[in-house]
Amino acid sequence: MLRSTTLVTAVVAATVLTSAPAQAAGPRSEIGVDRTERHQVIDGFGYSIAFQRSSLVHNLSAQKREEALDLLLDRETGAAPSILRLGIGSSATDQYDSMLSIQPTDPGGPDATPNYRWDGWDGAQVWYAKEARKRGVDRFYADAWSAPAYMKDNGTDTNGGALCGLQGVTCASGDWREAYARYLVQYAKFYRQEGIRLDELGFTNEPDWTASYASMRFTPAQAAEFVKVLGPIARRAGVDVACCDSFGWQQSDAYVEAIEADPVARRYVDLFTGHGYASPSDRPLPTKATTWMSEWAPSSVADGWNEAWDSGKGTDGIAIAERIHDTLALANSSAFIFWLGSSRGGTAALMQVDDANDAYRVSSRLYAFAAYSRFVRPGAVRLGIDGAPEGVKVSAYRNADGTEVVEILNTTNATVSTGVDLKRPTAYLTDSTHNLEKSPDIVSEWGRHTTVELPPRSLTTLVGKRPGRG
Repeated sequence: MLRSTTLVTAVVAATVLTSAPAQAAGPRSEIGVDRTERHQVIDGFGYSIAFQRSSLVHNLSAQKREEALDLLLDRETGAAPSILRLGIGSSATDQYDSMLSIQPTDPGGPDATPNYRWDGWDGAQVWYAKEARKRGVDRFYADAWSAPAYMKDNGTDTNGGALCGLQGVTCASGDWREAYARYLVQYAKFYRQEGIRLDELGFTNEPDWTASYASMRFTPAQAAEFVKVLGPIARRAGVDVACCDSFGWQQSDAYVEAIEADPVARRYVDLFTGHGYASPSDRPLPTKATTWMSEWAPSSVADGWNEAWDSGKGTDGIAIAERIHDTLALANSSAFIFWLGSSRGGTAALMQVDDANDAYRVSSRLYAFAAYSRFVRPGAVRLGIDGAPEGVKVSAYRNADGTEVVEILNTTNATVSTGVDLKRPTAYLTDSTHNLEKSPDIVSEWGRHTTVELPPRSLTTLVGKRPGRG
C-alpha cells in the first residue's frame, strides 16, 4: 500500500497455537527443537523506503540523522534489516508521497528512443541504500507501483488502470509492454552505476487493488503474460523477477497458479511475493518456489502513533511479533518485509520522524522486528518444534555459523516456566519494560535442557548452540 535463496545450514521454526491467555502459570512443558525437521531457508527481514520516506531521515541534523540511521539499520543495536524494498517511480512530479519517474514524459511512443533521466537521488532512496550498505545491508528489492501515465489506458499513474498492450487492453498510443519492461530494467542499471545491485525487480504492486495513489491493475493472466516479456530482458541484465505483491496473502494464490500453469512464465519468476492486508500470511502459498511476505503493517488510522508494547492495539509491538512468527512458522515465508521503516505523523512505521523539529521517536515495533532480524540471519534454516507450553508460540532457527535461535512468544498473562534444549543460551527480553535487552535472570538453569522463565506477554529470544556441540 502507500504505504533465489542459497541453502546454507539449518534453522528451526514451528508454531504452537493457543487458546485464550491463561491467568496463572500452567504445568511445565518442555520446548523441544527437532533438528531433523528442516523448513524454509530465511532470506531476511526488511522494510520499504518508498514514497520519499527516506528524505525525512536525511532532513534531520547530522547528529540526529546518524542516531536515526543506526536505529533503523545497525546490525548490533538497531533494527538490523537484511533487505530494503525500494519504490520504482512513475510520477511526473517530485514531491512527498510520490516517486519521480526516470522517464516522466512520453518519448514519442513505445518504439521511440527512450529519454531516460537520472538524478542519482531517487527521492533519497539512493542515499539511504548507500547508508544501508555501510551498515551491512546487501539485498535490495525494487518494485513498481505503476507504469508512467502515458503507458496506461487511463492516462494517469494513479487510480488503477492497465498497461497498454496487455490482453484486453487497447490504447491509441500502441503496445507499451516491452517499453515498460526495458524501463524497469533501466532503473536497475541506474542503481548499478551508483554501486547498488538490485537483486529482485517487481513490475506490480497490489495488482488486485485500485488506489488513489500510484497503482496499476493486472489480472493473474495478464501478470503471467507480462512476465514473459520482462523475464528475458531482466535475465540478460542479471536481475531476478519477483511477482506479484497482491493485496492479501491468500489473494496471491491466483497469481501463483496462473504463472505455475504457464511453463514459459514460470521459467522467469524467481520469487513469489504477497502482502498481508486483505488476508494474513498464515499458510503457505501453492508453490515450491521461494515466497516472501513483501509488505504489511497494521492500520494506524484508529491508533495513531503508538509506541506501546502491549496496550491492546493492533499497532502494539507484541502484535507485530506475533505476525512475524506466523509469517515464518505458518506461511513458510523466507522473508518478512514491513511496510515502512520511518514516516511522519500518526504512522505505524518503526520510527516516527519529525524533520521540521529535528526529532524522532521509536516504537516497540522496531524492537519486535529486531528480535528476529538481528539474530535470524540470511541463510538460516527454520527447524521443527516438538511441544511447548499452552499459550506460547515458538519458532527455532539454525544460522550458517552454527548458532541456534529460539524465539518464544508468551501470549498469556502469566509467567511460564519451560525447558529448552539449547546449550548455554544468551537471553534477550522484549516486553513492556525491556527493549530487546540481555536478561540473564530469566535463564535459571544450565544444562542440556535450559530452564527459562517467560514473563507475561513477552518475546524471549534465546541465542546459543545445540546441546552436545562446542
